[in-house]
Amino acid sequence: MSQQDGYSPSFKRPAEIMRMRRKRGRGDAAVFSSPSGQDSPGSPTQSGSSPACVRPFSPGPLFKTQNRSGGGMKRRNPFANIENTYNPKKKCLIYNDDGNAEAADSKKINKSTEEEGDEDVSSRKEGQGVLSFSASLTEAEKQEHQDISSKKCLTFSEDDSLFEEEGGDVKSPLLKLSAQSPQAIAPASIAPPVCTEYPADWSLKTRLLFTSSLSLSWAEQPKAQDESLGLSQHCRAQFNTLPHTLQDPRSCSELRSAFQQSLVYWQHPSLPWISLFPRINAERSFTGKSTPWAQDTSLQQSLMSEWSVSLSSLYSLLKARLCPYFYLCSYQFTVFFRAAGLGGSNSITALISPTTRGLREAMKAEGIEFSLPLVEEEKKNKEQQNLTVQQGEEEQHKEKAEEFSGLKEGIDCQAGDKGEKDGYNDDDDSGFSWLKEMGIQDKIKKPDSITIQLRKEGHTVSLDHKPESVVCVEGSHTFTLINFLINCKSLVAVAGSQAGLPPTLLAPTAFRGATMHTLKARSVNVKSQVGSTYQNISSLEITGPILPSSLHAITTLLRPSQKGNFSATLYTHTPTAVMNIYTTKQKYTSCPLDLSGCGLHPASIQQLQQPSSLGKTALTHINMNNYSYTWKN
Repeated sequence: MSQQDGYSPSFKRPAEIMRMRRKRGRGDAAVFSSPSGQDSPGSPTQSGSSPACVRPFSPGPLFKTQNRSGGGMKRRNPFANIENTYNPKKKCLIYNDDGNAEAADSKKINKSTEEEGDEDVSSRKEGQGVLSFSASLTEAEKQEHQDISSKKCLTFSEDDSLFEEEGGDVKSPLLKLSAQSPQAIAPASIAPPVCTEYPADWSLKTRLLFTSSLSLSWAEQPKAQDESLGLSQHCRAQFNTLPHTLQDPRSCSELRSAFQQSLVYWQHPSLPWISLFPRINAERSFTGKSTPWAQDTSLQQSLMSEWSVSLSSLYSLLKARLCPYFYLCSYQFTVFFRAAGLGGSNSITALISPTTRGLREAMKAEGIEFSLPLVEEEKKNKEQQNLTVQQGEEEQHKEKAEEFSGLKEGIDCQAGDKGEKDGYNDDDDSGFSWLKEMGIQDKIKKPDSITIQLRKEGHTVSLDHKPESVVCVEGSHTFTLINFLINCKSLVAVAGSQAGLPPTLLAPTAFRGATMHTLKARSVNVKSQVGSTYQNISSLEITGPILPSSLHAITTLLRPSQKGNFSATLYTHTPTAVMNIYTTKQKYTSCPLDLSGCGLHPASIQQLQQPSSLGKTALTHINMNNYSYTWKN
């Protein structure tokens, strides 16, 4: 046999292939002996008595009986004449009598047919040209064809098993199954889970930056009617119901008024020429400003008196669940008060961060019970870790401990007798007895009791001004905390740019002495490079003390207006990031308390009722894609 393209000269054909080749040669001799030739109409395979017009071994059409829609003949595989076209991956599906389908290799089928006395599938005609093919089948092929059809065998198409890619990778064939077979039903693609809500974030935000491929210009420069309607709805706690998708947000007055409603917050005190948030490390914003109360004692007392009334009013609203939460921002720390039923707690909760040892000692002196959640959690984790290690060491050294136990007791007894004879005790003065013997006891300065106590409490002092110093107060002790804050002298700065200025009170609802404020919104359209092209991106920037309920209300409005596709970057006020901790004393309430009168949207209430899963971190990014949330913290 001449060397053919695509085959290595060192290729060795198995004995089974050679046997099939000899059988094929005998079949070809019988066909060529026919006087009619290959194209004769009297060919056995092309006669009218041919069963179902059996298709010959060829990737092309059934000779000239089928007309292709393309107008031309199907391209023949150039390797169709090669005998070694066996595909080990070719399988067929055999339906048994009970209706179950089984997959079997072509070798197994050939083996089963040989056991039944049938001949192998080996009658394949080698053509002499590109467009002329043999259409003859031997008697053995016909018999095997009938046997396989009786078993309802569904095989891969011959075309798929012959065509290969140039790189040698075999294309996986496609199953040709009936509509009633179970394999014909493709498994439905499992869609990713849709997250319709992100976790509650109790930290204060200083800036939000929303971006979307759709325009956000509808959120800027509201009409006077929309702004007044939004403020009125906020005061009356009325909320609009928006459709799932808005085609034209600019022409939707309900959307614009609801957006203005979500920007409202209440603040005390209110000084138009000074920004009273943030207060920690904000000396630059106060420098150069007019502070007439700095040197006027009577004015400072008047400011503190009004501030005390506002703080008492806020706590009364919080206790009645008419105000969901509020913040107290001083120049040293921030206090966060949360109503019962929010954050998974069934009692009023207050968090203070950051704190110092002096503040904690003053709270203890006033009888305020508090806890350090992060310190307790860290201590608990270390105890569990040490307990696990200790158990492992005890199991490992149990035999050794028993062996040396007697020796250890003897050594301890001898050491105790010696200590009694020498007069050794644990007094501090006895540790310096050897200095008296040397006569230099007056030259060495002994540590006093205060220094010794500070060394013992070094870990407690090291927590100052850190997130781990967050303090949690719960229940009735929050009322004591309110009285403590009103009378606390260190709450107001004595010197500096913030001297004599009371802390800032922030709340989502109105309270006594509060002033209504709105967040600042600014929309900008920019072009962002995506690959080699530029895409129009619309951005919306919101600045100010952004409360948790305001963040949720804004994202709820962007869902229908941007058709479920937008992203947001959140800038957190660092001292308030730890407000998301879940204290060990809190208990999740399966039956939430009624908070319908707190002035928030029902969807915001439902989100804020769940315990936060962020720990001591805060959200930094929120992304909505196809109405599904993803976030980073």
